[in-house]
Amino acid sequence: MRADFYLIAKDRFKAQPLLLVCELARKAHDANLWTLVLARDAAQAEELDELLWAFDDDAYIPHQIAGSDDEDELTPVLIATPGTDSPMRALVINLRDAAVEGRFERVLEVVPADESARGPLRERWQQYKARGLEVNKHDM
Repeated sequence: MRADFYLIAKDRFKAQPLLLVCELARKAHDANLWTLVLARDAAQAEELDELLWAFDDDAYIPHQIAGSDDEDELTPVLIATPGTDSPMRALVINLRDAAVEGRFERVLEVVPADESARGPLRERWQQYKARGLEVNKHDM
């Protein structure tokens, strides 16, 4: 198991951090990795849903918000809000405030550009390391 932390550095991601999530979801879809995105709340899930529709004119990323119909298990990119009972997937993109629990192969954490908001993610880095995950950092 591993945890990858993506530090927002590019201006386009600073202006709209969810674009980085779209980029990560596209790369996962291109690699045939079924992905669960853990949204912070319903508003963030809706915003991400809209961005994924318009993200790339040349590529469609099949996605939906979990619980919106009975097709959840057939959708490559599933966006889950808190309180939604969604099965864990091998790849998880975590946008919530806590480390991901459960069985997964890889978790992606998006680190905000604002240095003052990075404290909880440093703690999460340590939590994943303590659980024996391989931890990596990527500047985006």
